[in-house]
Amino acid sequence: MCSLNRTFARMNDTKWSENVILVDADYVDKVAFDMIVNFERMLGRRIPQADIAQWMEYIALDGGLRPLADANTERSIQTVLLYQQPQMKNFLPGAFSELDGKAFSGRLGEFLISSVKVEEMVTKDDLFIDSLQIIANAAEVKRLMVIADTDHIYNKVRDALRQADPDKHITVFTMQPMQGGDYRQEILGYSLMAALGIKSEELNALS
Repeated sequence: MCSLNRTFARMNDTKWSENVILVDADYVDKVAFDMIVNFERMLGRRIPQADIAQWMEYIALDGGLRPLADANTERSIQTVLLYQQPQMKNFLPGAFSELDGKAFSGRLGEFLISSVKVEEMVTKDDLFIDSLQIIANAAEVKRLMVIADTDHIYNKVRDALRQADPDKHITVFTMQPMQGGDYRQEILGYSLMAALGIKSEELNALS
């Protein structure tokens, strides 16, 4: 119970950026694996692991962020990875111990990564929803991008976001369009395809 309390204390005590990406990392790793298997068969070539930094940038772009016009302008994007397995096998780098506390700078700003392990006293779904509510209700958060296992907990995600400030810019990523919700929706597969190096020209050649 103490470790669980520390997890929620860490969430509640965090000084959030204006831009936050909340990720069910086990789920997105599974989706990446399924895409790799399917596209290797379709395209007849090896698909490498996804570059996690590129993927985060694509998510931020789909979430509405645009490249900084002035190189001297500062912007931070916090990425929170919730996980149970020790690493993502289909992303590089994929070990959560290596990713936690790391940062990288790109054309959209500085990405700050936190890895949060799901402790035994709570399910990952419950931790995700509780984390989602904490972040969505944080006054400093203006833009939130949500990657949940929407195949299983979409209704909980939708219900959790009903209480969010309507002025916040919230995007929920799913593998197919879902009903309801006072937020934008984007297709998760597009950002993963780009990070996996799958080009539209290759897909067009199949048709």
